[in-house]
Amino acid sequence: MDPSLARRVLVASTEITTAALEDPENVLRLVVEAAAEIADADLGLAMIGTADDGTLTVEASSGEPVLATLSPRSAAAKAARTGVPVVANDVTNDPRTAPYVPQALRGYGPFAVAPFGTTDHKIGALAVYRRRDKAPFTQETVDVLTAFAAQAGLAVVLAEGFTARQRVAVYEERERIARDLHDVIIQRLYGAGVQLNLLERRLGKKLDASQRARIEEAVDLVDETIAEVRATVRKLRNTDPAEGADLLDSINAEVRTAGELLGFPPRLHVAGDLANVPRPHADDARAALREALSNVVRHSGATHVQIDVRRDEKHLLLRVADNGCGIPSGVTQRGLRHLAERAKAASGDFRVVSSPNGTTLTWSVPV
Repeated sequence: MDPSLARRVLVASTEITTAALEDPENVLRLVVEAAAEIADADLGLAMIGTADDGTLTVEASSGEPVLATLSPRSAAAKAARTGVPVVANDVTNDPRTAPYVPQALRGYGPFAVAPFGTTDHKIGALAVYRRRDKAPFTQETVDVLTAFAAQAGLAVVLAEGFTARQRVAVYEERERIARDLHDVIIQRLYGAGVQLNLLERRLGKKLDASQRARIEEAVDLVDETIAEVRATVRKLRNTDPAEGADLLDSINAEVRTAGELLGFPPRLHVAGDLANVPRPHADDARAALREALSNVVRHSGATHVQIDVRRDEKHLLLRVADNGCGIPSGVTQRGLRHLAERAKAASGDFRVVSSPNGTTLTWSVPV
């Protein structure tokens, strides 16, 4: 290998690995820019699999943004699926590539694409293009691109895991704060309000009008504070950044996060309309799903997780089943007890069935 080329690959790989931990949001952009430089290409594209049918979507480019979706039958999708790079002298004339070239890429000729990701975590494909008047990519360049795509793919997987862990840590901390606010602060405020009411009744006629007004004002202030704390709890328990995100969006976010940590996507089945679930029940459902998936990630060792969410005319039901080792003895079940209390408070039902062959959590409330 050309020593200067080897040096560029080493420098680029080091920068990308560092960015994976320090600036994960920009990793893809750095990858395509480095790929284009290493291959002496006019354009580099990171094509990511975003659907189960094998379709790839361009997520990052080394130059002007490119908006394109690649067919599952395209050379890029084939490289991503098989792990074998594809090279063409002219992307618009080669019969392997010509039928699937998006309009935005028809101004290019020489083309090479390599699988992007790791053996266990296939991300998509990394492609480079040259203008029509330039020389085709050599086999050495393709080999270097393939090796670089594998190294960069590992860095991206690390970045995804790092981001997911950070996000889960934030969610868990928000849930802890919300639980403390709900279980401790609100109860103390409520107790203070009750004591003030009892004091007013016991003293009765001993209080003049101004004293009674001051007590009533204090009770009103306690009630307002309780309402504000409850509103804060609802916001903390909404896992989506945008306030007011619906239940289905939150469920999808929790499932994606769990999939990133587990290394495989949980299967999700939703039946019924979740758009108008009452806010308190939606908050409880989010908390139940988060607690269930957190237990699966931390304790189960599962290789399969099935999530069912059903809304009918009478009930909202959530069921999470895994094939893991069950709930280990000695593990604190405070979170599960908390969910049981919330279900009971809403006149609902909460059950956990656990064995060495797996765990099934069922939570339901009337709506």
